[in-house]
Amino acid sequence: MTKEECKQVVLDIISEIAPDEDLSDVKPEVRLRDQLDLDSMDFLDIVMELRKQYGIEVPEADYTQLATLDSCAEYLTPKFNAVKA
Repeated sequence: MTKEECKQVVLDIISEIAPDEDLSDVKPEVRLRDQLDLDSMDFLDIVMELRKQYGIEVPEADYTQLATLDSCAEYLTPKFNAVKA
C-alpha cells in the first residue's frame, strides 16, 4: 500500500464515522482535529476501525502519530504492508 492509498483509507474511515464532514479540502499537513469537527471519541473510533477493518493496532502512546494525514501515512503505511505480507 502506498502512502496515498493509506491517506485515502483514513479519509474513508473518517467519512464513515463523521458523514457530515466535507473531506474534499483536507490539507495533509494540518492536524485533522484543527480542520474537522472531530472529538476524542471520533478519534478513538478511527483507531477502532483501523483494528476492526484492517487488523492494525495503534497503541495509545502512538495516537499522536495520527495527527495529520501525512503523519497517518508515515505511521500506518508500514503497518498496512506488514499486515498484508
